Amino acid sequence: MAAKMKAAIFAEKGRIVLDDKPIPDIGPQDVLLKITTTTICGTDVHILKGEYAVERGLTIGHEPVGIIEKLGSGVAGFREGQRVIAGAITPSGWSNACLCGCGAQDGAGTRHGWKAIGGWRFGNTIDGCQAEYLRVPDAMANLAPIDDAVTDEQVLMCPDIMSTGFAGAETGEVKIGDTVAIFAQGPIGLCATAGAKLMGATRIICVDTVPARLVMAKQMGADEVVDFKKEDPVEAIMRLTDGRGVDVAIEALGTQATFEAALRVLRPGGILSSLGVYSDDLRIPLDAFAAGLGNKSIRTSLCPGGKERMRRMLDVVASGRVDLSGLVTHRFKLDQIEMAYDLFANQRDGVLKVAISI
Repeated sequence: MAAKMKAAIFAEKGRIVLDDKPIPDIGPQDVLLKITTTTICGTDVHILKGEYAVERGLTIGHEPVGIIEKLGSGVAGFREGQRVIAGAITPSGWSNACLCGCGAQDGAGTRHGWKAIGGWRFGNTIDGCQAEYLRVPDAMANLAPIDDAVTDEQVLMCPDIMSTGFAGAETGEVKIGDTVAIFAQGPIGLCATAGAKLMGATRIICVDTVPARLVMAKQMGADEVVDFKKEDPVEAIMRLTDGRGVDVAIEALGTQATFEAALRVLRPGGILSSLGVYSDDLRIPLDAFAAGLGNKSIRTSLCPGGKERMRRMLDVVASGRVDLSGLVTHRFKLDQIEMAYDLFANQRDGVLKVAISI
């Protein structure tokens, strides 16, 4: 009988439960990772609510920190017992998308049509990491060693929200001297704020309404914050910029209202960098888009993954230039995962991110 492990599985719409599953088998290019710490993402909540479809019985989670338990026969450059992370996105390194420099979309294009976010496998198309063990495919392209000087919680944001938030600033082409507006200061928006600061933005305006998030935004690099329940964010940002608008607007929530507001605050020729996961069709208002003649750009990003991306994220953490450990506001054991989902999905008690220790 196969050895068993505890895992958080998608049971049905509205229910992710802890259950027993077999410890995964691995192939020649895989690694079996013993998870030490993981977390819950907003995308996991979309799965819980049935807004993003996955198969019943799938193990959820895509932000792994752990120790190599077993190496596939073809894996070199790593050792058992080594502490590593893998990105939420696990590109193979050899697909058309990877060879075009867009590994996040690995596996997205097929002769049967286009499926977005093809490079996101953990907790989407294969079992994820809210479990005691995880099979990491294409391990040599995806694992990155963790320096002994940093803790699990310090690197817990690297696999997804740090990489995603930074991608918002990178895709927006933030430059030295730019003014940047960031809509929503959840975990990804906060990382986008930190990323914009690192890339040289000299004025960062953040929009949210939760007091603790507005305080955290200042810690991550915001120069001004706007409470959208107290004033119209478009009017506030245009006033703060003397009517000029911003060079880059980053949308980090995934709603029509924030997308439209981000478009409206752009200067002519500005860039809207969209990070939100949208559950409904988006509309582009004719006036905000200047009838298509305003030289504005709309760009989307999916969390960059892979070994080199994770190395860079780890180096940023180790350098001390960004400290994201403050985003962990609550801690649970794997046995408490259902309680953790209830807290996180309902955004109670000032939660930003939860750390799940195994």
